[in-house]
Amino acid sequence: MKKLIVISIISFFLGAAVYGLFFVYLPKSKIISSEINTESIQPPTVIASSPSQTVKLSDPNLSFVKVAEKVAPAVVNIVSTKRVRVTSWGGDWFFEDPFEDWWRRFFGFPEEREYKEKVGGSGFIIDPQGYIVTNNHVVQDAEKVVVTTLDGKEFKAEIIGTDPKTDLALLKIKGKNLPYIKFGDSDSIKVGEWVLAIGNPFGLSHTVTAGIISAKGRHFEGKNVPELNDFIQTDAAINKGNSGGPLVNMKGEVIGITSNIYTPTGGNVGIGFAIPSNMARAVIKDLKEKGRVIRGYLGVYVQDIKAEALKSLKLKKKVGALVAKVEPDSPADRAGIKRYDVIIEFNGVKIRDSNHLKVKVAETPPGKEVKIKVIRDGKEKILTAILGELESEGEVGRGYKSKARRDLGMRLTPLTPRIAREYGYSFAGGLLITYVRRGSPAFEAGLRAGDVIIEVNRREVNTLRDFNNILRKAKSGDVLILLIRRGETGEFIAYLRIP
Repeated sequence: MKKLIVISIISFFLGAAVYGLFFVYLPKSKIISSEINTESIQPPTVIASSPSQTVKLSDPNLSFVKVAEKVAPAVVNIVSTKRVRVTSWGGDWFFEDPFEDWWRRFFGFPEEREYKEKVGGSGFIIDPQGYIVTNNHVVQDAEKVVVTTLDGKEFKAEIIGTDPKTDLALLKIKGKNLPYIKFGDSDSIKVGEWVLAIGNPFGLSHTVTAGIISAKGRHFEGKNVPELNDFIQTDAAINKGNSGGPLVNMKGEVIGITSNIYTPTGGNVGIGFAIPSNMARAVIKDLKEKGRVIRGYLGVYVQDIKAEALKSLKLKKKVGALVAKVEPDSPADRAGIKRYDVIIEFNGVKIRDSNHLKVKVAETPPGKEVKIKVIRDGKEKILTAILGELESEGEVGRGYKSKARRDLGMRLTPLTPRIAREYGYSFAGGLLITYVRRGSPAFEAGLRAGDVIIEVNRREVNTLRDFNNILRKAKSGDVLILLIRRGETGEFIAYLRIP
């Protein structure tokens, strides 16, 4: 037993001695310190798959600390107080009323009830005078907006303007020499670039997350997705409360405004989306100078090209936007654009797909002359169009006070195919009522959110211009006869008295 113990001790010390000699004479490996001198940072070396190859990262400014310190003071926490309207049959259900569809079918619409809720989000200051950019859905229909800066100061914010089509909003607080950040060029960013997202996820103020640009030009449709979207995709962690915060490059410039996440769980799964800064810059400029966004209008309904249609359209590859319909007397019609044309270039920009064309047309100011390259029967043609102005969703009477000067208490939007799918309609056309104020002339006429106005005074209405042209000729006390469709099959006539 004693011999076994002695042999074990000798073996231990012998092994330790051999290990020590091996460690001393082993060539030393490169160790990159986690402590980075931001004043004299060098690009790290990445070992490639082959031992003889090395790859150097192109951007030497890799200090997340430096960027976060530069940007964070301009990022703010936003809390909006909103009045929320819900429908109820008088009882307070812990869960959604399981019989609501049955009640609605046989007894009409339930009563509306209101309560206040607070919604949290993020934003960032874009100039020393206190202008702040955030998402529309953070402040939409807000009665009160409070902004809190990094140093804990609270400000009551004024809503300068909102744009639901891009989910952007501009706020203003009273202050001097406020810290701010600038917009960068979102068109110049590359997939794989480092980015930081700063915001207030789940109420945790000024949280910084890092990731890369995962993709550009992402487009998708959904109930909570803005109509005009051409998103930057990133894997930087984005959660509830990040909405409206900046996505910045390694120069500390805003290249995106965080807006949406893809999540089957409710939390971050590495797929977040940001509104490109170049899109936001134009929207914010209009909101600041005019209080609303003015967009170009071409007058075409377009769709993506499918692979099986290449031969019949005489195309070599699947690019551009296929014209499915041209509105009569529109800029497109006057320019000579025809059904089955494929628009491959707009104002010098090569068009990827139908969404890309919509975004580019919307970004172009009305009245501008543009060159449009189309493929027609396999041959390229260049046409010239002068853009009109796109109508946007508005509160009729109130939203168009300068034109109609009447508050009917309802908000309308043209029922496009995309919106029709969201509201469960199998048809497009007419004006969808998205909101009715309780006690207003529209409410007293029996109109409710979700109804579609098909005709006014026996004339079809498909645009806000159609409706306002009729409203403009009406006098106080007149009654408009409205043909209303509620659901897929129900139609009735409503009588709307002009205040």
